[in-house]
Amino acid sequence: MAVAADIGVGREPFVSVSDVGEVPERRQVSFDTHPDCYRHWTLRIEGEVAWLVLDVDEGGGLVPGYELKLNSYDLGVDIELYDATQRLRFEHPEVKAVVITSGKERVFCAGANIRMLASSPHEWKVNFCKFTNETRNGIEDAAAYSGQRYLAAVNGSCAGGGYELALACDHILLIDDNVSAVSLPEVPLLGVLPGTGGLTRLVDKRRVRKDRADVFATRPDGLRGKAAQRWGLVDELAPPRQFEHAVKRRAAALASTSRRPSGVAGVQLTPLRRTSSDHSIAYDFVTAEFDRANGAVHITVHAPTEPAPADMDAAAGQGASFWPLALTRELDDLILRLRTNEMTVGIWIFKTSGDMDVVAGFERLLLDGLDSNWLATEIVHYYKRVLKRLDSTSRSLMALITPGSCYTGMLAELAFACDQQYMLDGPPPEDENSELSAGLRLSAINFGTLPMGNGLSRLGSRFYGHPDHLNWLRDNKTDVVLTAAQADELGLVTAAPDDIDWEDEIRLAIEARAALSPDACTGMEANLRFAGPETLETKILGRLSAWQNWVFSRPNATGPEGALLRYGTGQKPIFDKKRV
Repeated sequence: MAVAADIGVGREPFVSVSDVGEVPERRQVSFDTHPDCYRHWTLRIEGEVAWLVLDVDEGGGLVPGYELKLNSYDLGVDIELYDATQRLRFEHPEVKAVVITSGKERVFCAGANIRMLASSPHEWKVNFCKFTNETRNGIEDAAAYSGQRYLAAVNGSCAGGGYELALACDHILLIDDNVSAVSLPEVPLLGVLPGTGGLTRLVDKRRVRKDRADVFATRPDGLRGKAAQRWGLVDELAPPRQFEHAVKRRAAALASTSRRPSGVAGVQLTPLRRTSSDHSIAYDFVTAEFDRANGAVHITVHAPTEPAPADMDAAAGQGASFWPLALTRELDDLILRLRTNEMTVGIWIFKTSGDMDVVAGFERLLLDGLDSNWLATEIVHYYKRVLKRLDSTSRSLMALITPGSCYTGMLAELAFACDQQYMLDGPPPEDENSELSAGLRLSAINFGTLPMGNGLSRLGSRFYGHPDHLNWLRDNKTDVVLTAAQADELGLVTAAPDDIDWEDEIRLAIEARAALSPDACTGMEANLRFAGPETLETKILGRLSAWQNWVFSRPNATGPEGALLRYGTGQKPIFDKKRV
């Protein structure tokens, strides 16, 4: 059996043959970390205000081959940032404002490390950009739904992904020292795009005029001081001697607008229990079994065996083991691990197992506390974000609904997030063998509580252009266990084979998908999943990421004479001038 060696924050980097004599077959990236072992960030809590200070360890790259100079970052830096934002939401409900600043002199953040991008394979670059985007989106989600407001205290030069991190914050305060500037230099210097939402946030979020955005994005030096403020690139300026006072004053003002609770205890995000091998990954409530011959993985979500606690106070007493929170964390970790470490496993097949009514009990507890109980609210929005991560994953997604499944409400969302759903048409409920029947149940949570990036529910995207049918389902089929025939007739599943044809139909569906071009599938799925309106989020994760994907594969960026490889060498890139 092949050994999977984790690399990640707080761990030794991936080792070479000379170090240990044998290289693991597959390099595994771990997303496990904790503030006690951060190498690049310091998290400090001061009452209602948290400080996230970026001081990147130059020698702390996730993989060998580059130095993280000038507070530039790689995936490992962003893994720590994601962990910190999650802990702030769950472990520190008292925190109402978060200050992101730099621990280095005269530099806030130089953005994504160029040597890392130049030396990384294409899929690594694209996955890196996607994870970075999702982390920035999560910061904005914290402000919108958790009441944790973010302040970028830009105390030095702020370029590329560094400025994109600032753009994700509610407020940008720039030091006015006649030197520090904000810039998006990717187009003129690197031949690529500001891939973590820079262009989109300029015009859609900050409402920068598009001609000014054009000029700004083609100026490698960016803009400083009053010019940056006048163009709307930053919100506020402060001279060096008054900068610290201005940051504290603005953080306090942001905190005063927060609805976060006071005087409540947080929930510690304890380490996940996980076992993994070449054949499987297993958590308490999620298991994944690989079918490598077909490039597939079977993911099963397990319902709890015990009923929901009496109220959210009792749920808080369970801490991170409270089923909805534990399940969400495990799904999040599995999705990230599969996306990053299993590039050839292109088909994800979801299943569920357990008692529908037990799942429904936990769901009711969360919905009853939504917007009134901080922990219930955080769990619902965390589950929403994990489903969004699934929506934007470049894999073919299938759901199998069989006897013993518990696709109800919040778990039914997993099925609706998939590209195809197959439901076994077995005995009817009144049959003496009805326990062998598969069921699917909708609940109120399926009609807008867990929106996609386009702002629609997954059923709203499924039935886009058919609002009457969507409303009829909500009014007439909520909390009703549907048979395969009924679900098929209502358009809730792709197909409902009977028990005679089931195994052959599923086998053929998997084999047929495995035979298709992965590139074509990725493009098709990303187009079809987001029917309906565009939003800031869909532009960033859809349109912009697609363009970045294409630009990253072009010789003007990554060829031997391209901008990424020649950056810093003293040689100018040679561009193919054809417009295509």
